[in-house]
Amino acid sequence: MDNQYINSLPFPACTVDPGGIVSGANPLMKNVFVYEDIVGSKFFTLTGIKREQLLSANTEERILDRNDKLFKLWVNEDPKEDEDIVVFFDEATARESFKSKLESDRAAIVYINIDNYDELIASSPEDLRRLIPAQIDGLLRKWGDSFESPVISTWDDRYVMYTTRGQLNRMIEENFSILDEVRNLESKIDFPASISLGIGVSGVSLIESTELAEAALELALGRGGDQAVVKTDDGTNYYGGTLLSLEKNNRSKPRVIAHAMKALIEDADKVFIMGHKWPDMDAFGSALGASAICSFLGKDSYIVIEKHNEALDTIYDKAVDADNYQIIKPEKALRMVTDMSLLIIVDTNRPMLVECSELADACKTRVVIDHHRLAADSYHNSAVAYVESYASSASELMAELMQHFSQKRFISKFEAEAMLAGIMVDSNNFSGRTGVRTFEAASWLKRGGADSTEVKKYFQVRQEDFLAKANAIVGAEFAPDGIVYAITEGTTNNIQIINAQVADELMTVKGTKASFVLGRNARGQTVVSARSLGEINVQSLMEKLGGGGHFTSAAVQTDEPLAEVLARIKKGIKDAFDKEEEERRRAMSKTQEIELIR
Repeated sequence: MDNQYINSLPFPACTVDPGGIVSGANPLMKNVFVYEDIVGSKFFTLTGIKREQLLSANTEERILDRNDKLFKLWVNEDPKEDEDIVVFFDEATARESFKSKLESDRAAIVYINIDNYDELIASSPEDLRRLIPAQIDGLLRKWGDSFESPVISTWDDRYVMYTTRGQLNRMIEENFSILDEVRNLESKIDFPASISLGIGVSGVSLIESTELAEAALELALGRGGDQAVVKTDDGTNYYGGTLLSLEKNNRSKPRVIAHAMKALIEDADKVFIMGHKWPDMDAFGSALGASAICSFLGKDSYIVIEKHNEALDTIYDKAVDADNYQIIKPEKALRMVTDMSLLIIVDTNRPMLVECSELADACKTRVVIDHHRLAADSYHNSAVAYVESYASSASELMAELMQHFSQKRFISKFEAEAMLAGIMVDSNNFSGRTGVRTFEAASWLKRGGADSTEVKKYFQVRQEDFLAKANAIVGAEFAPDGIVYAITEGTTNNIQIINAQVADELMTVKGTKASFVLGRNARGQTVVSARSLGEINVQSLMEKLGGGGHFTSAAVQTDEPLAEVLARIKKGIKDAFDKEEEERRRAMSKTQEIELIR
């Protein structure tokens, strides 16, 4: 490239050869770099921008921050990979500063909800029932003042805050400290107070920001509360979520849901029922429960399953032999579906996990019954949604609903055993994520004829699977930080079950804070089961890998290699501990600052 050309330009410019070396530069480049004579230097060393990235600079914005100035980089039209590239430096300090201010001043809507407000009031002594809400109110207003943002009460348990994107960024930097402040309130009740925040920021309009905030709050509550969810035009981010979901005492909700389901089932010409891909005992048990409801109401129902794990063989074959259930493939369901069909989804709430997403799209009316926390891509437009993250299982929720369809007990012995098996497998034999309502549901199933001895037969495994589980436990890596990692060798369709059992077993070892068990299924995917005792949020770690679950129990199936998944998990654990240590230091520093003031 002729240096005379770039020397004639009225703005900084240079040329970069195919090797990424600056081959020429005009005198105005001194406005970009404080040192002279950059010819012969590597462009990447000077700017941090690779030559390959320069080729797309005209379509993908490249901003360079140098010498207290901002420069927008452009290149000559249609640059060739084997030729010199002419790079133009357009000073954009004022423009970028204005853009940054506009972004910082963009309106953000924050919806605030006091979690479990009714339980909070009911559990407090009569003379103190208004104390905790009043304390929360004071903390919220003080928090809002610190960000120059008004907090307005819209109901006893609801607030709205109006702020800006710049102030929101400060809140994010502090990891929404208000969540900790509310949680640390001293009270005379047996569970901590907590709040949920739903934040919406959109560059489209205030109405769009409001809708995003509403969706974010719904998502925060659906994930168990005690967290902040920020929804923008670009995506969704989560903060907080350190409390386990609190069991709700509201007994009217299952009755309302059951009444709505009854109307939808009676109006449908046929009902399709499906869970997640490769269904487990809970998905199958709750599907049988939904089928029993349809039979009681005189409607034809079809359980949609493509493939299942070997661990489900015994109960699946028993259902087929009973000849009371119509179990069909997704292809057949798609041929049968009409505008009047109803779809009941159990044990999942995410389109990417359902047995057949095409069927979900084809059915205009949908019911979702699930116990997993909501995600950004969860179904949000269902006719009926009974999604309770406090519940042990979808089978527990289904058992609650069945009790409101009739005074007569219409569940069969087999269905009761299948649903009890679903509760047992998801609660690790009632040792985790159980509440009063879990045992009440199990008691109702026992009265319906469920035999615990028969249920145990559903959990028997092959000898080779038992040995694989034993070998994984023997080879487990116990890290000094209380985290245990194990790998199940070989490939099997039962890898989900084996991994889950190994993860549960490892949690019985003293000093264990969390366990992660990895293996490969017959399709070559990496399968991970994660467990914790509450100190570590394994759900957030699994979500980053594309999975999900609960605070103390989560999982993922991914196409990433096992070694890479393990490395990402270990990095996620390290980042979590580093963040916890940083917050501890910040809290100590704040305490010392207060002591000095005193």
